Amino acid sequence: MTSPGRPPLGVGLIGYAFMGAAHSHAWRTAPRFFDLPLEPRLAVLAGRNRSAVTEAAGRLGWAATETDWRQAIERDDVDLVDVCTPGDTHAEIAIAALEAGKHVLCEKPLANSVAEAEAMAEAAAKAAARGVRSMVGFTYRRVPAIGLARRLVAEGRLGEIRHVRAQYLQDWIADPAAPMSWRLEKDKAGSGALGDIGAHIVDLTQHITGQALTGVSALLETFVTERPLPAETGKLGGVGGAETGQVTVDDAAVFLGRFTGGAVGVFEATRFALGRKNAIRIEINGSAGSLAFDFEDMNVLHFFDGSEPAEVGGFRRIVVTEPEHPYVGAWWPAGHGLGYEHGFTHQVVDLVTAIGTGEDPSPSFADGLQIQRVLDAVERSATADSVWTPIPR
Repeated sequence: MTSPGRPPLGVGLIGYAFMGAAHSHAWRTAPRFFDLPLEPRLAVLAGRNRSAVTEAAGRLGWAATETDWRQAIERDDVDLVDVCTPGDTHAEIAIAALEAGKHVLCEKPLANSVAEAEAMAEAAAKAAARGVRSMVGFTYRRVPAIGLARRLVAEGRLGEIRHVRAQYLQDWIADPAAPMSWRLEKDKAGSGALGDIGAHIVDLTQHITGQALTGVSALLETFVTERPLPAETGKLGGVGGAETGQVTVDDAAVFLGRFTGGAVGVFEATRFALGRKNAIRIEINGSAGSLAFDFEDMNVLHFFDGSEPAEVGGFRRIVVTEPEHPYVGAWWPAGHGLGYEHGFTHQVVDLVTAIGTGEDPSPSFADGLQIQRVLDAVERSATADSVWTPIPR
């Protein structure tokens, strides 16, 4: 059902696992809390396993199902295609959707290679000329504290940016007995911690500072090179003939970088930081102030104003839940914090608003391509003894 006077926007979601569930929640929730120019309608959910996708559609609120993503794109009731599949299929699905005149939301990283990302950005540019919009799903941009951080930098409250520090720390595969998944296979995921979570801190630091990385010097490390496989996909190998598979991606990425404004950056992405579940830590130091953020305390931003007298100086703890803060006015009273899922809702809000007003949403596929070039430079540097590697513009 659509709201009176609000045109429908039929959504086709490709993929129904972790990201598919998060996106489904966002598509259901956004029009119930925000005044959107279009009414999202959950038209079809696509996945290869008929019984699994049928179950997921009923649970997540989708009206119909398809077992072939091509059929989902061809449907007349689909205006937008939301791509929540492993990275090896992003380019094919997104380009086909754009060429079919469908708006596209694609999960990050945009692709598994620079060449794929270039093709996607080119297709997006051609589609934009016909009024077809596209966006990459870097949802952490939509955390209110991150929005406030970007605003403070844009207002000059930090002065000249000098230092950028960024970490994304998880521990979900620190146990060597943790099983193989597609995220550990390069042909499906493109890279490991680097693309899965490192892409986020590259995007966040560039987004907050308004600057781009120009070069990197990097290290990549794989701590566990072989992991158990499910019996149905396993093959004999490893110690004692256990069924195992080869890990073909990095477990951790560490790199230095320089930004267009001259700031220096230090980046770390790992899925082996025991005790850290989803710690995205950003600290930015400027000539006039500093800010710090940790996603494990996501409703708080720490801000240091260098103009204050020393006797009262110090980091200020800002609880980012006031109506004046980005996105927050549509939600709960001040002090009632938001969670992980709200970033996805805000993403839908921004995308639908852009489509409804005829504007290009951000981050664009061109932005996704630029981040892909950063990831590629990190990999090239790491395979060349950490040599300084410029990032093409």
